Amino acid sequence: MKTEVINITTEYEKALTEAKKLINDGEVVAIPTETVYGLAANTFNEDAVKKIFMAKGRPSDNPLIVHIAKFEDLAPLVRGIPEKVKIMAEKFWPAPLTMIMKKSEKISNVVSGNLDTVAVRLPKSQFARDIIESCGVPLAAPSANLSGSPSPTNAKYVFDDMNGRIPLIIDGGSSEIGVESTVISFAEDPPRLLRPGGVTLEEMTELIGEIVVDDAVLNQLQEGAVAASPGMKYKHYAPTADITLIKSDFETFKNLCESEDNVTAFCFDGEENSLSCPCVTYGKENDGFSQSARLFDALRELDEMGAGKVYARCPDTKGMGMAVYNRLIRSAGFKIKII
Repeated sequence: MKTEVINITTEYEKALTEAKKLINDGEVVAIPTETVYGLAANTFNEDAVKKIFMAKGRPSDNPLIVHIAKFEDLAPLVRGIPEKVKIMAEKFWPAPLTMIMKKSEKISNVVSGNLDTVAVRLPKSQFARDIIESCGVPLAAPSANLSGSPSPTNAKYVFDDMNGRIPLIIDGGSSEIGVESTVISFAEDPPRLLRPGGVTLEEMTELIGEIVVDDAVLNQLQEGAVAASPGMKYKHYAPTADITLIKSDFETFKNLCESEDNVTAFCFDGEENSLSCPCVTYGKENDGFSQSARLFDALRELDEMGAGKVYARCPDTKGMGMAVYNRLIRSAGFKIKII
């Protein structure tokens, strides 16, 4: 299969027309969003959705997120809209925010990973909303990477993973947020945070009150547990390089990196100037948004430079830092040293 790339900066209408035709014909198209690039297919076409899993090499029990163009598109997909969902949507949507509710009969088990719930998002990205509106159906769309590898925040990395696997990639430049959306479940009360992202726990708690943080947000999902959200069950976001998180002050981190052979440091901006080993930086210390915007590209750069053993500075878990930590600990296969 030949994979075409169309840039929306120069060919917006062509991108929209070609993407619409392919999706309506049951194909999968990579589209830009404000979080990361997604592999989009018609939610209601099971054969098309199965092509997403095939392109990614994704386990079939890993649920997909359904993307809509406006709030009114939500009602047919769910069995009732909780009041707190309405409050959240009014405040945040369109946004990097996914909300889980009990699904309607319109959502197949292929999309929901055999769960009785569905995850729904109204993306901030104008192109994403335009293509959903143009197709006339919600789009199921996980990240546009090979399963387990770092999610792509630009079309180049989508092409690296998906060339020959899908017919079209829409190039919308670099993603604004850089990590996948926040996922919160309203299938229970109080609501449960399943994946942190661009809408923070603190922002949501201020709006609707108590939110339970699922243990798997900051820790490994227990063996045999069911993944209620993408990004919970499997080792995710991982380069080939072997990453270990180091929770320490910088001097201790520096001494550790420089006391061993063939170590690459995964550190904060500016720290590379004090280290004698190879380094890749992933944003400013204590600035979760700069870290999230840089994280996945930085993880891919580790492989591009042939890094083997990598020691990574541990981000804070407050605010947007929780989303960065959530992705980084999974990319490390939950290996962490506290020094």
